[in-house]
Amino acid sequence: MPSMTGLTRGGREWTPAFVMALNQNKCIGCGRCFKVCPRDVFDLIDRDDLDLDDSEFDDDDFDEAPGMVMSLKDADDCIGCEACSRVCPKKCLSHAPLAA
Repeated sequence: MPSMTGLTRGGREWTPAFVMALNQNKCIGCGRCFKVCPRDVFDLIDRDDLDLDDSEFDDDDFDEAPGMVMSLKDADDCIGCEACSRVCPKKCLSHAPLAA
């Protein structure tokens, strides 16, 4: 499948990069990605429902992990705008264009 390329309003080429993964060990559950996403890609869930290794949490601001964490609810609905990555304070998300 060829890489998808579009045009901006100004006529420049743009290649969407779709969400591929979310590092829940880094996530602080702030909900910024959820709020900015124009699609239904994310869901805030209880951290206790996950099987995460507490020793891998990457947040010096908390003595223990907060109660909520973001998850990918429907990554197939991502439009590749990368707005979620731009607002994430912990850089939890990884994106990539469609594979060629």
